[in-house]
Amino acid sequence: MVKHIRTVLCLSVLCAGLLLARVVFAEQVQVAVAANFVPAFKDIATEFEKVSGHTVQTTAGSSGKFYAQIKNGAPFEVFFSADDERPKLLEEEGLCVKGSRFTYAVGRLVLWSQDPALVKGEETLKTGTFKHVAIANPKTAPYGAAAMQVLIKLGLWEGLQPKLVMGENLGQTSGFIESGNAELGFLALSQVLDDKLKGKGSRWDVPTDLYEPIKQDAALLSKGEKNPAAKALMKFMQGPKAKAIVGRFGYEVK
Repeated sequence: MVKHIRTVLCLSVLCAGLLLARVVFAEQVQVAVAANFVPAFKDIATEFEKVSGHTVQTTAGSSGKFYAQIKNGAPFEVFFSADDERPKLLEEEGLCVKGSRFTYAVGRLVLWSQDPALVKGEETLKTGTFKHVAIANPKTAPYGAAAMQVLIKLGLWEGLQPKLVMGENLGQTSGFIESGNAELGFLALSQVLDDKLKGKGSRWDVPTDLYEPIKQDAALLSKGEKNPAAKALMKFMQGPKAKAIVGRFGYEVK
C-alpha cells in the first residue's frame, strides 16, 4: 500500500513537473497574416497552441502594408504573406532569417456574390448588370493584383473602372460585398470556404490561366530568430497537420 502511494505521488510530481516545464518554456509568437489566409490560420493556430503549449498573437492585413511595417520596425516575428515577392525582399534586406523562407500555399481566386443567382462565370462581368464590383488594392494585395490581371485579360479593366470598389485588403473587400456596398467581388477561395460564407451565394472559380500563380511564402523574421515559439510555428507549418488544414481551405499545398 505504501509502495503504491509512493508510486502515485512520484507520478503526480512528474506530471506536475512536466506541466510546469511546459508553462515555463511556453512563449508567445507575434504573427503577421495576410487577410486571405486568416480563416485557415485560425485553425492552424489553435492546433499549434494545443500541441506546443506556445501562444499565437495574430494580426491580419495586406501583405504590402505588412512589408512596410516590418521595414519600419514592427514587432512581428513570423510573416505569412499573400505573395512570394515581399518575403524575398525582406530576406534580401536582412530582415528575415536567411533560408527560412518557403512557399506554404498557392492561392485560388474566385468571383463571389451574396446573391445565389448573380455569378455565372465571366459572362457576369461582361454583361455588367451590377453597380459595383469589389477588388483588393492591386498595389498592396496580391489577390487584388490577380483580379486586375483577370480583368485586363478579359478586356474589362478600363470599362469597369467606374464600378470598381477597392478594399485595403481582402478582409475589407469581403466586407464590401457582405454589406451590399458591392454586389460581387474577387476574393480568395479560402474566404469562401470559411464557415462564415461556405455554401452561401454564388461563385466562379477563376481559371488559373487568367492570372499569375499566387505563391504565398512564409518567413521567420529577424525579431523571431531567438524565439522558440516562432521557430516551432515555422516547423509546424511544414508538417502534415498544418498542410491538411491549408488544403482543406482550397489552397494548393507545396
